[in-house]
Amino acid sequence: LAKYPEIKTLMGPDPHLKWIVSGMVFTQLLACYLVKDLSWKWIFFWAYAFGGCINHSLTLAIHDISHNVAFGNKQAKWNRWFAIFANLPIGIPYSASFKKYHIDHHRYLGGDSLDVDIPTDFEGWFFCTPLRKLLWLFLQPLFYSLRPLYVNPKAITRMEILNALVQFSIDLIIYYLWGLKPVIYLIAGTILCLGFHPISGHFIAEHYMFLKGYETYSYYGPLNWLTFNVGYHMEHHDFPSIPGCRLPMVKKIAAEYYDNLPHHQSWIRVLWDFVFDDTLGPYSRVKRLCKLAKES
Repeated sequence: LAKYPEIKTLMGPDPHLKWIVSGMVFTQLLACYLVKDLSWKWIFFWAYAFGGCINHSLTLAIHDISHNVAFGNKQAKWNRWFAIFANLPIGIPYSASFKKYHIDHHRYLGGDSLDVDIPTDFEGWFFCTPLRKLLWLFLQPLFYSLRPLYVNPKAITRMEILNALVQFSIDLIIYYLWGLKPVIYLIAGTILCLGFHPISGHFIAEHYMFLKGYETYSYYGPLNWLTFNVGYHMEHHDFPSIPGCRLPMVKKIAAEYYDNLPHHQSWIRVLWDFVFDDTLGPYSRVKRLCKLAKES
């Protein structure tokens, strides 16, 4: 910032985010109507090929919203409620819990018992062969949802209760209007596309140590168009208050700080290497003791 103070002008809310997210939510509600009479095989096909891609993208929109970039820091509650709205097609309450834990991921990156993004010892020990690592990728949604309850349990907040009440109410309304298939379409899409799917390569690409000494990596491939530029991950951790749409500008302005860092060009290649490279696995993360962890 001292060298490039113009980066400060990139901070602040993204005025387009609320409209993009709203369009995605209503697209999924329209899809619920369109799939209600399809056979089950087509329900799961479209859940994986279309709906799940939107749902995964919405989880990354929620990630951006958790940094208050939808309405700005002065409208924190608007951001929380809008995240609940963005959550609706995901089918499972997620946004409020994500916000609660994601703060620690930035504050204590890799912190033992604080950053719940770090796989447990059991995950690292058991999922160590290509077949088991492949299974682990399929089960990622399960581990991401249950790991916080084991690693760093926190009291349930009022916003989490409201998130669940709103979400399950919408699920019931969809079921009442169009039956079970649209509900399965939404939830299956979320589970499938947060598991073994090209977009899910970002889970591995972001912080798994592909090169010794480097624990955070950016990705500059085309899937950033679908994921609110979550691939610009070094830039995001440097400036979490800058919305995803402006992160490429950070790299452009301060190119000398990013161009020579190792980065990824393909999330599919990331998944392939993770599964078949014996030096990579759930243990391939930097884990550190943070001061707060020692005191607790």
